[in-house]
Amino acid sequence: MIDQLRQIAIFASVVDTGSFRGAAAALNLSPSVVSHHISKLEETLGTALLYRSTRSLSLTHEGERLMDSARTMLDAAESGLRNVSGGSRQPSGVLRLTAPAMLAHSFLARELAAFSTDYPKVNLTVDFADSRQDLVGEGYDIAIRVGWLEDSAFLSRKLFEVQRRIVAAPEYLKKRTEPQSPEDLAGWDWIRLAPAQSIRQKFTGPGGTVQSVRMQARTTVNDAFGMYSLARQGAGIGIVPWFLAEEDVQAGRMAHVLPDWKAEKLGVFAVWHPNTAKQGLTRLFLDRLIKAASSQAAAT
Repeated sequence: MIDQLRQIAIFASVVDTGSFRGAAAALNLSPSVVSHHISKLEETLGTALLYRSTRSLSLTHEGERLMDSARTMLDAAESGLRNVSGGSRQPSGVLRLTAPAMLAHSFLARELAAFSTDYPKVNLTVDFADSRQDLVGEGYDIAIRVGWLEDSAFLSRKLFEVQRRIVAAPEYLKKRTEPQSPEDLAGWDWIRLAPAQSIRQKFTGPGGTVQSVRMQARTTVNDAFGMYSLARQGAGIGIVPWFLAEEDVQAGRMAHVLPDWKAEKLGVFAVWHPNTAKQGLTRLFLDRLIKAASSQAAAT
C-alpha cells in the first residue's frame, strides 16, 4: 500500500505540472524514475491513466477518476500536516503575481480579493500587464500566462481556456455587407492585439469547416481591453475574450459577428518556479486558484 500511495502522489504531480519533467523537478527525482512509478501504477491498476504524446499529456477516463481521489487524499494529508506543524498560525508574507491585463476583468480578480480577505496577514502585489514579465528576474512568485508555453524548467498548470469571439459595434456593421464566413472579413478593419495575436487567425465553423484569415489590421494595440474599447467605438472588428464582450452583446451594445464560427481557444496557465522560497504560500494560492478555475470551467 505504501508503494501505491507514493505512486499516486507522483501521478498527481505529473498531472499538476503537465509533464514528467515538471514532476521530476518538483519532487527532486529523475524523469526516468517518475516514468517508472507511473508505469508501475498503471500495471497495478491494469489500465492506462495518461495519454502520452511528444508535446503533451492528458488524462484517460480512468486517470480522471483516480486524480479526483488523489487530490482528496493529498489535500487531507497536507491539511493534517499543517494542523500539526502550524497549529492555528495564519499564513503570512508577500505574494507577488503577474498576469495579463485582460484577466483583471475575469474571475481572477474575484479570487484575488477573496484570498486577500481570507488571509489578512498575506500582502498581495499584483502586476497586470500584457507584456510578459520575467518570473525570476522581476521576483514574481507566480505568473499567469495566456497561450502556448515555452519549454522551461518552470512548473505549470493549465487553469482554463479563454473563449474568443469576433465582435464589432452595431454602427460599424451597418456600413458593411453581412458576412457569411470568415473569408468575407479579409478586407475589413481589424483591430489586432500585438504581439499576442498572430496576423493569421483560424476559425472553425458548422460541420467542422476550417478557414484561415489574414487580419489586415488598420489599428494595432498592446492591451486587450484597449482593443475591445476601440471596437466599441466603431474603429473596426476584433477577436476578443468572450468574458469582455458577453454582457455588451446581450444588451445590444455590441454585435457578435459570425456566431456560428469559433476562433481558437487560448489556454491560461499558472507558472511558478519549483524551488521558490515561498513554497507554502505559493502552493496555498495555487491550490485555491486551481479549484476556482475548475468550478468556473464547470459552470461555463
